[in-house]
Amino acid sequence: MNRIIFISALLILLINTGRSQDTLRSRIPLLGETAPSFTAESTNGTITFPGNSNSKWTIIFSHPADFTPVCSSEILELSAMQEDFEKLNTRLIVLSTDAVSSHIAWISSLESIKYKGREPVKIKFPLVSDKNLVISRKYGMLQSTSGSSRDVRGVFIINPEDKIAAIFFYPVNIGRNMDEIKRTLIALQTAEKNNVLIPADWNPGQDVMIPGPKTSADADKLLKQKPQDLQFVAWYMWFRKL
Repeated sequence: MNRIIFISALLILLINTGRSQDTLRSRIPLLGETAPSFTAESTNGTITFPGNSNSKWTIIFSHPADFTPVCSSEILELSAMQEDFEKLNTRLIVLSTDAVSSHIAWISSLESIKYKGREPVKIKFPLVSDKNLVISRKYGMLQSTSGSSRDVRGVFIINPEDKIAAIFFYPVNIGRNMDEIKRTLIALQTAEKNNVLIPADWNPGQDVMIPGPKTSADADKLLKQKPQDLQFVAWYMWFRKL
């Protein structure tokens, strides 16, 4: 009897351990953590991340399936902006859970579409196949209670040190705002380069913020110095031009 109880308890422990490991593998990586690495096939051949990133930023866009209407509109917008991201020293990686053969057919169709009055654009960035959902699981995009890929709708901005710098998630029925993703990338690069803070609704070219004084006394000292490049709003809020 004791042996049966022991074996039953051991089986329960193993099952729960397996579930815990699955949950851990499916956890969304946190800001500042190292982005999960992967190697997969794509429309541009085998892709290894991070690989030799050459000090580039990386943005990973994920999709639940090929030929979906919202995702198709997003890739068309992204392809229209791909040169902008290249100038921002950023490589684009698009992930979808279908096979490479399906990706190739999808790209071929998208490259024939005139969208928003624009001429068709050749898609240069790779579409990675995640048909086994390995990458989606590493990036925490699968619901633990469902095997569906419909929530594979994440965007991960990754800095040149391969750390997660920003994360976006969108529902399957709402298209992503590519301009906002680009704005966030520029904001991250600006903050890092100049050791500044980025205020709400900021756009490139606008004033930025400096880290606030730690005390009101420090703020008083700063006010007395009357620095020409700083704008006082409150003792803990200071703006400056780049």
